[in-house]
Amino acid sequence: MKPPPATPSAPDSPATLKKSLTTPLLYFFILGDVLGAGVYVLVGQVAAESGGAVWAPLLAALCLALLTAASYAELVTKYPRAGGASHYATLAYGPFVGFFAGFCMLAAGVVSVAALARGFGGDYLSEFVSLPVALVTIVFLVALALLNARGISESTRANVVATVVEVGGLLLVIGLGAWIVLRGDGDLGRLTALGTSSEGPAAALLSGAVLAYYSFVGFETSVNVAEETRDPRRSYPRALFGALVTAGAVYALVGAAAAAAVPTGTLAGSSGPLLEVVRAAGGVPTEFFSAIALVAVANGALLTGIMSSRLAYGMARDGLLPRFLTKVLPGRRTPWAAIAVTTGLALLLALTGDVSTLASTLVLLLLVVFFLVNTALLVLRRDAAPRDHFRAPTAVPVLGAVSCVVLATRIEQEVWLRGLLVLAVGAVLGAVAAARSRSATRGGLSRR
Repeated sequence: MKPPPATPSAPDSPATLKKSLTTPLLYFFILGDVLGAGVYVLVGQVAAESGGAVWAPLLAALCLALLTAASYAELVTKYPRAGGASHYATLAYGPFVGFFAGFCMLAAGVVSVAALARGFGGDYLSEFVSLPVALVTIVFLVALALLNARGISESTRANVVATVVEVGGLLLVIGLGAWIVLRGDGDLGRLTALGTSSEGPAAALLSGAVLAYYSFVGFETSVNVAEETRDPRRSYPRALFGALVTAGAVYALVGAAAAAAVPTGTLAGSSGPLLEVVRAAGGVPTEFFSAIALVAVANGALLTGIMSSRLAYGMARDGLLPRFLTKVLPGRRTPWAAIAVTTGLALLLALTGDVSTLASTLVLLLLVVFFLVNTALLVLRRDAAPRDHFRAPTAVPVLGAVSCVVLATRIEQEVWLRGLLVLAVGAVLGAVAAARSRSATRGGLSRR
C-alpha cells in the first residue's frame, strides 16, 4: 500500500516555510516597508498638488490605507499563508481573478525593485563615488537576492537596522524644521494653505492624497510573510496597525516640518525636498543625509523583493504559476527559485529600459488589487473560520473598496492608458491559467 502523501503543512515538508518572525520583527518589517524611499521624494509632489498643508493629504491617505489594512488583517488571520491578495482572490472568485490580482502585485513589485535598484546607483550614490549605473544595479540586486535567500529572519533583522536609520533621518528632518521655525526663518502660516491656483481645498486634498497614498503602500507586502510568522492571528493585527499609525505620525510631522521650513515652491520644484530642509538648516553635511537616503532605498528594495518572491511562491503553490517556483532551499527553507526568477526580471527591467512609464502605474495596479481584496473579504465571510481571528466591521471593506474607486478617478488619463496595457496582459495570462486549472480539475475527476 502506498503511504499517504505529506500535507503542505507538515513541519518537515521541504516546501514548508520556516516560522521565525515575531511581533516586533513583523512590526519593523511593515514599518520599514512603509517608511521607504518614497517619502524622501514625496513631500515635494504632494506640496505641488495640495499646497503648503502637506500634513493634511498625508493624514487623509493614512485613513484610507487603514480601511484596506483592516481587510488584510482579517484575511491574514483567517488564511495565514503566503500568496496574499492572489490567494484571497482565488478563494473568493476562482483562479482567473486570483491570477489577475497576483499578476498586478508581481508587476508592481518587480518594477518597484528595478526602479529602486536604478535609484540606488543615481544621484544619492554620486555624492560619494561615480560608478556605472549598470554595474551598481547588478551588484545591488545580486546582494539583495543573496540576503533574501539566506533567510527571512536575517533579512528582517537587517531591515530593523535599516528602519532605525530611516526613522532617524526623518526625525532629523523634523528636528531641523523645528529649529528653522524657532530661529525665525520658517513660516507656520503655510501649514494651513490647502489648495492651489487650479484646485480648491477639497480637490487639492484628494489629489494630494492620491500621491500620499503611495507612501503608505507596502503594508500589503507583509501578507506574504504571514506563513513565516510564529503566531499570525495574534501578531499581524498588532504589527500592522502599529506600524501604519507610527508611519502616519512620522509622515505628518515630516510634512509639517518641511512645509514650515521651506517655501512651497521650493519643495514642489525639488526632486529631493527633504534635502532642501537640511540645506536650509545648515550644519548637517548633505553627504550624511544622502547616506540615509541610500539606506532607505536599499531597505525598500529588500522588502519589496521579499514580497515578490513570496508572492510568486504562493501563486505557484496555488497552481497559478509553474510549480518550479515552489522549490525551497533544503536547509534555509527559503523559496530560492522564486527569488531567482523575480530578481532576474527586476534586473532585466533595470538594465534594458526606462521603467518610469511602468512605475507610474504602480498606484493604479495596487488600487485594483486593493479593490479585489476588499470585495473578496465580503465574499469570504461565508466561510467558517477554524479558529478565532481578527474581524473588521462590515462597513470597513465596503468603504475600502469605495476609496479605491474614488482614488482611481484622480489618476491621470496617461497613467490609465499605460496601466490598461499591463492589466490587459494580466487578463490574458489569467485566462490561460484558469483554463489550465479547469483542465487539470477535469483530468483529476476523469481518473477517479
